Amino acid sequence: MAEIRIEHVEKRFGNVVAVHDLTLTIAQGELVSLLGPSGCGKTTTLRMLAGLESITAGTMRIDGQVINDLPPQDRNVGIVFQDYAIFQTMSVERNVAYGLEVRRVPVDERRRRVGEALELVGLEALGKRMPSQLSGGQLQRVALARALVIRPRVLLLDEPLSNLDAALRQNLRKQIRTIQRELGITAIFVTHDQEEAMSISDRIAVMNTAKMIQHGTPKEIYEGPRTAFVAAFIGKTNLLAARASVTAGETRLDAGGLPLVARSRDGVVSGEVWASVRPQDLRITAEPAADGGNVIPGRVSYLEYLGSLVRGELVSDAGTPFLFEVPNPQHAFVPGVGDRAYASVAPQAITFGRVEEEDRPILELVRQQVPVG
Repeated sequence: MAEIRIEHVEKRFGNVVAVHDLTLTIAQGELVSLLGPSGCGKTTTLRMLAGLESITAGTMRIDGQVINDLPPQDRNVGIVFQDYAIFQTMSVERNVAYGLEVRRVPVDERRRRVGEALELVGLEALGKRMPSQLSGGQLQRVALARALVIRPRVLLLDEPLSNLDAALRQNLRKQIRTIQRELGITAIFVTHDQEEAMSISDRIAVMNTAKMIQHGTPKEIYEGPRTAFVAAFIGKTNLLAARASVTAGETRLDAGGLPLVARSRDGVVSGEVWASVRPQDLRITAEPAADGGNVIPGRVSYLEYLGSLVRGELVSDAGTPFLFEVPNPQHAFVPGVGDRAYASVAPQAITFGRVEEEDRPILELVRQQVPVG
């Protein structure tokens, strides 16, 4: 196991800043996901840790050792790439053994460790096969075995599941997490998939435009987003541009003519804010609910039947669209398209924050009613 420390790291390609002032500590045995859209700097960060990209400024340490100028082969880091990077002319066993051959591990020990690695990923019966005889999921497990067989201090995974179908992704991420925990290995998982990051991570570092915006446990990130970007990027939400005022300990929001009451939040007193309402926190009824929450009248503009839930959109009388979800639709009220209905939300279910400059582009999309979540 190894601790990773990233301290004020920056990476520039000419005049382009790919990573800006990144500071993050990853504890021994922890799996942290770098999550963000394409071009945010997450893969560049991984490549700097692996030694595949130089560091413009700052320091990277593994177990206290500065690795800025350490050659890749001396870092003892295992890497699993998005495109597998499997040698097509070598058998599964030879692919897995490659790193041990480079390190001049004796033949008997090499065979034993290859066998252990293939068993770990459930491919012990396929060692003699060629890559062309394997499925995408099996190829990715070969790549994982090859990374693990060298007994790395750190495991780096660069969007390893993005080329697989949904069911296989879910199965393989569970397997990766199980192996990572069993071995107690420190790991960094790069992804743009929110569900993937939420399901596999001890902590998530959300990145955008070369910077880390927020980090914390999946629960902390989802329930307490600090910016409009994080609120919209992590899961589905209804993002609102609003103005806040405090009256008798309550925060009142005016979201384009739609009045809402929210539970007061430290550091936000009044003025321009963003607000987030999750679809599952909206209760849909045929008549206004009388439970003291916020009531949003409107009409249903569309519905999707998804089996365990119905997802739809209610356009409020103020013209604001709200995505909602009705769980267990066979036992709950589900309006029809075009029906008048009421959405209610509790004050404590509304998350909001002061608008910073980096929030303005996404809030402009909200004002134009362009989907952002």
